[in-house]
Amino acid sequence: MEIVVADIGGTHARFALAFVSDGKVVELGRETVLKTATYDGLEGAWCAFADIVGRPLPQAAAIAVACPVGSPCPATLRLTNNPWTIRPAQVAERLGLEDCHFINDFVAVAHAVSQVDESFLTTICGPDTPITASGVVSVIGPGTGLGVATLIRDGAMIRVVATEGGHADFAPLDTIEDQLLARLRARHGRVSVERVVAGPALTDFYATLAAIEGRVARDLEVPELWSAALAKEDDLAATALERFCLCLGAVAGDIALTQGGFGGVVIAGGIGLRLATHLPKSGFS
Repeated sequence: MEIVVADIGGTHARFALAFVSDGKVVELGRETVLKTATYDGLEGAWCAFADIVGRPLPQAAAIAVACPVGSPCPATLRLTNNPWTIRPAQVAERLGLEDCHFINDFVAVAHAVSQVDESFLTTICGPDTPITASGVVSVIGPGTGLGVATLIRDGAMIRVVATEGGHADFAPLDTIEDQLLARLRARHGRVSVERVVAGPALTDFYATLAAIEGRVARDLEVPELWSAALAKEDDLAATALERFCLCLGAVAGDIALTQGGFGGVVIAGGIGLRLATHLPKSGFS
């Protein structure tokens, strides 16, 4: 059976065609990545994907969204870091879908973690052993926001618990983080951990360190700053990234303690992939 699979986040909407057999994806087509800011909502992005495919899309879809979903699926889904509002029944009707399922994006990621081959995983720190076959695994992913889910494994039994852990309060650990918190509080009031360890936060680390050192921060867009930091083309950006990794490690540790994630912690998502070789050498651990 052919279906459309989609992942709707704060910055990007990703689409692909997939073939499903016996409840498992047996073939996944090429990913199409669209900027959410280009479209008014899911339907516009869907139609753009259909134009790229160049033929009628399947009448079945599985759509992961960066917001709480729950069971049963609510009548209205409001994405956390994206202005889109999705009404599942309306979407299904307008797009001619006979079968359409919505799922929280990090619930989907946690299910993927439960099935993925170990060769797709890289050890960042701690024992270089497979993810536990029995126990609790914390699944965390910085992106436009911070996704968090709990994976519970007990032999063949797998259960995933959706959470909104990215909205827990941020607790600074030193004077530099105190100044970061003050900067963020002046803008947002309450400061959650996703204000600190999601992709856009690198600019706040950068500006905070520049203020502390009496330097002028370069006016870089978020993607440019990330590239400069990873390539070490800007020493202040590289220091900001080190601070980001330090905070990500602290937040991941707190989440693991809260969830009882003694079976392991998995850092997922696009930023996790970009940091895969950097985190083991950073202050993450």
